[in-house]
Amino acid sequence: MQTEQVHLTQEKETMLLALYSRAMESRKGAPLLRDRMAEQAIERIDYDFERTKPSSVESLQVVLRSLQLDRWTAEFLAEHPDATVLRLGCGLDSRVYRLEPPPGVRWFDVDYPEVIELRQRLYPERAGYRMFGASVTDPGWLDQVPGDCPAWIVAEGLMYYLPESGLKTLLNRLTGHFPSRQMAFDAVSSLGAKLAKNNAKIRATGATIGWWIDDPRDIQQLDPKLELVTELRPAEAHRYDRLPRSFRALLCVLDLFPSLRRLNRLLRYQF
Repeated sequence: MQTEQVHLTQEKETMLLALYSRAMESRKGAPLLRDRMAEQAIERIDYDFERTKPSSVESLQVVLRSLQLDRWTAEFLAEHPDATVLRLGCGLDSRVYRLEPPPGVRWFDVDYPEVIELRQRLYPERAGYRMFGASVTDPGWLDQVPGDCPAWIVAEGLMYYLPESGLKTLLNRLTGHFPSRQMAFDAVSSLGAKLAKNNAKIRATGATIGWWIDDPRDIQQLDPKLELVTELRPAEAHRYDRLPRSFRALLCVLDLFPSLRRLNRLLRYQF
């Protein structure tokens, strides 16, 4: 089997932690998330996963996040089989293959050129699917995405790595390009950002936290068109009841403290 050399830095390298988490979960006998593409990808990538291997808690957080965003995406596509899906900072996520969207869906994945080049070597082409090699904050790529259909925009492990000024510009472009619809992403609180900055595995990649949000309605300071639809804590996520008892116990303890309850959440907005 041909292996792929990987030389990524900063936030681009964190995608490998997420990929590893999904692959390890998928290999279990009764996985919460089945991701054959992730399993195959880590076999082909020449990278020392032991250097930044996530803990079991961190892996479960990634899996829970992916499961919930998969569910929201599938629900949106069930209502809008002619939708445009925009996956920001796609990394090596294989959501488009996990969900197998209807033929009428136009799906676009966006990430840095070196990430997209790696994706193209690892993952097959499919009808209705296109990848853009660009920073999500670059202005040009969005002009190539049709804005005339219901839009579902999803970002995972991305927004908090952007500087606030860059995030504001991105949000304004998105809500200006599409007439309406929904957006979902994960976010950290100010305390969550401080803890992430001290996370040894994140520090090892050189990634930095650039944005956080305590009250999800404060997003309107960046883009007044965004209206909160759902704020979801890990303990409310899809398949939470199937998580290991020890992990659920940890989340129950965190929920007892207001400052810890919002460390990380999934947010869904309409505009």
